Amino acid sequence: MVKKWRGISFGMLMGLVVFGFSFWGIDFSLGPEDATLKLLLYIPAYLFLFIYTVLLLSAFNLSYRIENDGLVINWGLRRIHIAWQEIESITKVEGQSNLYSVFGMSWPGYMIGLYAAKGLGSARMYATDPENGFIYIKSTQGFYGITPAEKELENLLAVMADKTHKPVEKVNMDAMDPEIKGENIQDDNFYRILFRLNIIFLVGFAAYLALCFPGSGAPNFTILLLVLAVALFFFNIGNAGRLFQFSSVGGYVLQVISLAVTGLFIILALSQITLR
Repeated sequence: MVKKWRGISFGMLMGLVVFGFSFWGIDFSLGPEDATLKLLLYIPAYLFLFIYTVLLLSAFNLSYRIENDGLVINWGLRRIHIAWQEIESITKVEGQSNLYSVFGMSWPGYMIGLYAAKGLGSARMYATDPENGFIYIKSTQGFYGITPAEKELENLLAVMADKTHKPVEKVNMDAMDPEIKGENIQDDNFYRILFRLNIIFLVGFAAYLALCFPGSGAPNFTILLLVLAVALFFFNIGNAGRLFQFSSVGGYVLQVISLAVTGLFIILALSQITLR
């Protein structure tokens, strides 16, 4: 069993709000005379919506199953079979891992794709809450990270150990040398300040437009500024975690760029509305 409904619920809500607002904003802001610009914005928006929808729908079928000849990981239309003789080691990872994306996507309660865990190695994550512990499987097919429900965890580990004749190793990430584990971006106070400032700016920008835009006489294009600010914010936070592991300054810079662009857009919106 997998505790996946938190991730599914959050993903559905986030997708509805972000993509719903984005498509509405593009359509509302641009008229027939802006057909080319509208098309250029719609193409990446629909592409990301397609990818996001595939990932979200695949979460409904995320499961792990023990079979006579191996472990099966189901995710969406994929069925990954890892034969018992192919498993080289089984590690129970405890504590908070320093995970960052190499090629994947995650949100609270859901993590899919290729990730790296400082001090441990890379893994293809098919998981829900791996930040607080997961099973790390090394096999001849590759390395995998899974997060069975807590009540099934010990039983799954016992069966895997029996079938593979491999001992279950344990790694406590909280006790690992910080020089090896590295710093988690979520534990960096300055990054968290920048992240929260970005959220405050975006929420304030949205509230300002909601209160002042109707009847102000400002052009509809003003709404597009908020759409672009939101898109840049999500693009930057998706890359900041990866960049932070190689350069903390790089992670800061991406957040500062989002903050600066949103601030500039707020100033432009203010001038458009107050000068009318």
